[in-house]
Amino acid sequence: MTIDPRDPVAVAQGLIACESVTPAEGGALALIEALLTPLGFVVDRPVFSAEGTPDVENLYARRGSGAAFVFAGHTDVVPVGDVARWTQGPFSGAVVDGQVFGRGAVDMKGAIACMIAGVARSDAETPVAFLITGDEEGPAVNGTAKLLDWASKRGERFSACLLGEPTNPDALGDEIKVGRRGSHSGTLVIRGVQGHVAYPDRADNPIRRLGPALAALMDEPLDQGTEHFQPSNLEVVGVESGAGAFNVIPGDATARFNVRYNDRHDARGLEALIRGRLDAALGAGTYELAFEQNTGDAFLTPPGPFVDLVAAAIEAETGRRPALTTGGGTSDARFIKSYCPVVEFGLVGRTMHQVDERVSVADLETLTRIYQRVLAAVATKDA
Repeated sequence: MTIDPRDPVAVAQGLIACESVTPAEGGALALIEALLTPLGFVVDRPVFSAEGTPDVENLYARRGSGAAFVFAGHTDVVPVGDVARWTQGPFSGAVVDGQVFGRGAVDMKGAIACMIAGVARSDAETPVAFLITGDEEGPAVNGTAKLLDWASKRGERFSACLLGEPTNPDALGDEIKVGRRGSHSGTLVIRGVQGHVAYPDRADNPIRRLGPALAALMDEPLDQGTEHFQPSNLEVVGVESGAGAFNVIPGDATARFNVRYNDRHDARGLEALIRGRLDAALGAGTYELAFEQNTGDAFLTPPGPFVDLVAAAIEAETGRRPALTTGGGTSDARFIKSYCPVVEFGLVGRTMHQVDERVSVADLETLTRIYQRVLAAVATKDA
């Protein structure tokens, strides 16, 4: 069946039908290529690999010469969960009561459909590129970061980027994400001496030191927030200890934590701050601390011409002036910001990752018009 690239509902249905649970391509990138090629785009689909992670296929499409305006997003989706709990098939793209159902409808195949439809409808003469990954919901190792590096080495340059993550909490036009906090994870291990509970003098219970360590990490705020960001927070997400019996003092205790941090910190400074707190609470050299590989510090695209351009397009179509926010989790914007200014604006995120994920037909049409306006404004600005 032929899909009209100007119809965001039809494109969204086609993409939702592709079972592209990370890291599977599922036919989604092939469909995008088939829709963009007749529109004059040159399409590449590089596959990237890394030890210990699955290979991931990505898509880069380009039309026109010069620094391109970029639409970015991901076609991979999270697992559907219990299929029996869905009222419509999770890969059906069924339209019921004005809602398109399916995994990825909101996060974020629906937005990609609007990007494609917006470009297909537009007569704006400006260079345009699509940067689409299949690794956003997974490890994010073989996706956008490597795709950007690959494109840069080919001489590709970008003027600005609009990422289609679902940014709106309640209604289309609520929010633009102009920044994101960084995310950094670590593991604390306190070693003790295993022994019999009845003979504590012959053992060293590491759990006694775990309490002061957790208090040192969490009791005092990391900061009070900044002009554009909420306060950073460290949350312990897992504690493990015990030998499996009530009469055995454990030999070690482990705590895993994640920090969401604002632009007062970078990963190296944050690590030094955490070590300093643990040294004060436990003593230097009395614990083990390891951090996961950091994939991006906090970033901000400050208010200015590009942000104003996107906000004006949103207000023109929705009647709402969107708030400029930096909350929520991470996104691939943390990689894109090193190449060009980037903001995020997509659909309403209420049902993302849920059973019966869905998006309204009306919102797909409105978002398409917003993206079309953005393209026209970019072309006028660059003329």
